[in-house]
Amino acid sequence: MQIACQPHPLVYFSIRKSSKRQSGWKNIQNLHSSNLVKLVFVEPQTRKFAMPLCKNRLNATPNAEDGHPSASMSEDINSNPVLNSIEGELWSKWSPPKYLWRGLSVLFLAGQVIMRTLKGKVHWKNTLQQLERVGPRSVGVCLLTSAFVGMAFTIQFVREFTRLGLNRSVGGVLALAFSRELSPVITSIVVAGRIGSSYAAELGTMQVSEQTDTLRVLGSNPVDYLVTPRVIASCIALPILTLMCFTVGMASSALLADSVYGVSIDIIFDSALRALKSWDIISSMIKSQVFGAIISIVSCAWGITTSGGAKGVGESTTSAVVISLVGIFIADFTLSCFFFQGAGDSLKNCM
Repeated sequence: MQIACQPHPLVYFSIRKSSKRQSGWKNIQNLHSSNLVKLVFVEPQTRKFAMPLCKNRLNATPNAEDGHPSASMSEDINSNPVLNSIEGELWSKWSPPKYLWRGLSVLFLAGQVIMRTLKGKVHWKNTLQQLERVGPRSVGVCLLTSAFVGMAFTIQFVREFTRLGLNRSVGGVLALAFSRELSPVITSIVVAGRIGSSYAAELGTMQVSEQTDTLRVLGSNPVDYLVTPRVIASCIALPILTLMCFTVGMASSALLADSVYGVSIDIIFDSALRALKSWDIISSMIKSQVFGAIISIVSCAWGITTSGGAKGVGESTTSAVVISLVGIFIADFTLSCFFFQGAGDSLKNCM
């Protein structure tokens, strides 16, 4: 007979009135002197054995001479069941932090969109609908924002330039500021607040209401139908909106400088044409494409990873806009360092 160590702290043995069995258990009781088994007396006919949580095994075998059982201890090579159960329970309850698996979902989703686009698996009808939504329906708010930002930017430094006698440099500074930084960043911020939040809310609602699962059941890939059209539409519409915002911003700045500070419109446009280079416009369009990809992918990833009902949809929408803005600023700094590192001769042409 073998009695193995179990994760239970106490094991009960009922003792009958047989003198032979009682004498046999007395031999087991003698093991208490070697600290192998602890005996706890509860009732006259019941004893508790507190089994040690160790890798040992208690062996009780009958003696061939007198028939009384004898006990011995041996090591058990098996692992401790208590530790195994605790470890399994911890791993079963552990889940990665939400920000971690959402960040990984952005990378995974971007890879899927690139592969699907290269393979031609694009839902073009939905892409045209999203392109109309991102482009024409966003023109008004983008142009209005760009006009007022241009006028505010003009107020800040045109007076200082006129006092220094640098009237002919005003147009070049405005053109470089709008083409390199203000137009793509302002347009992307407006689109992130208007379109990015809409993407996250729509896909989040579809995820919570299990509509994306319905698409999978019907044999459609949600990435082809929902994500890829939005990414393509954002990457196409953002450069066009950026060029329009650049034009409106320059026009509003020139009008304000001419009407308030007396700097002629012809001087501003002539200075802008001499300061601008083709690379300034190209870099602005590249920036806006990168910003559009960041907005659409982050918003879609946050939408399809939404959980928690209506509250989760609201949290995902807010978080998607915030993360998109942070990504825009980081990408703008990185691209500016890469595109314009060491460039400083543009204003010499408009002096």
